[in-house]
Amino acid sequence: MNTVAFPGLGLEFHVSSIAFRLFGWPIHWYGVIIAAGFILAVVYCSRRAPKFGIRQDDILDMLLAAVPLCIIGARLYYIIFYLDLYRRPDGSLDFGAMVRIWDGGLAIYGGVIMAVIVLLVFCKLRHIKFLAFGDLGAYGMLIGQMVGRWGNFVNVEAYGGPTDLPWRMGIYDYVDGTLQYMEVHPTFLYESLWNLLGFLLLAWVAKRGRKFDGQIFLGYFAWYGVGRGIIEGLRTDSLYFFNTPIRVSQVFGFVTAAVAIVLLIYLLAFKKHDPARLWVNQMKARPRLVALVYPEGEGSVWLEKQKKRLERDFARTEEYALPKDADPGERQELIAALRGREDLAEVLVKEEKTK
Repeated sequence: MNTVAFPGLGLEFHVSSIAFRLFGWPIHWYGVIIAAGFILAVVYCSRRAPKFGIRQDDILDMLLAAVPLCIIGARLYYIIFYLDLYRRPDGSLDFGAMVRIWDGGLAIYGGVIMAVIVLLVFCKLRHIKFLAFGDLGAYGMLIGQMVGRWGNFVNVEAYGGPTDLPWRMGIYDYVDGTLQYMEVHPTFLYESLWNLLGFLLLAWVAKRGRKFDGQIFLGYFAWYGVGRGIIEGLRTDSLYFFNTPIRVSQVFGFVTAAVAIVLLIYLLAFKKHDPARLWVNQMKARPRLVALVYPEGEGSVWLEKQKKRLERDFARTEEYALPKDADPGERQELIAALRGREDLAEVLVKEEKTK
């Protein structure tokens, strides 16, 4: 049980790193919070997907590869620059400690780098415009990071140096082997709030209308990079370039932000953009055609459900209501004929209820 206080605000919390136990196995708050952020990000992106020309099924398919690989990327990034934490007293590497991610130790930039790589490959294979998908994914990243930072609060980590500001955070931690009370910058809170502001800002930009695919993607790197670079300078647990005083995430944040800002200025101020080139408008201009076959009088609920789903996927539909007394042979002939049409991308059939 950890005690975390905000003395200037008159608040004190007693937090445990374990949320509950499942069949005797401890379920940590860190993992629960990360999972909550992930679910919120997926739900939001799934709802917003049609605005970017992305199909919901593509989001789910992409996540099957992205989730495990991004966790691995975030962990590897952390281990590479904090390798001494995973050494035994004899100098050998403790691989068991390396896989215990519930104890903390996921570097966000490692996950971001892996996410970009996975998305590039996925979009190449599915023939989807990477920057359009990247625009949508930027919101997911901000939501996940905004919520996920509270996992650091529960683990009492990712805090800053000493401060006497009104919102200072009081914690107990070991200094030179001795448990001491200290009042520090709540940098986890700074970053969570910074991501919330970034999310609201980029949502407002999208509502006004994106000028080009990649605008939100670049906006994410510009906003997050500046904030992370500044906040990283306050932290006491930064990852360093091996034995140098250079903070990895601070440099990465400022460099990516500078590149993104330069590109945004050029693309917004000096280049004209045709709305027809937006991926969402390209998808609307060439929708798929799907045939819906259903028993007359039975398929109304099914039909509406399919039409709504297909509309989100930028598809047009043709409907074929089969009479109740239709001959099974004629039914199969119709379905076979529809499936033989080159202009139809798919034929969906609702089976007749059996009595």
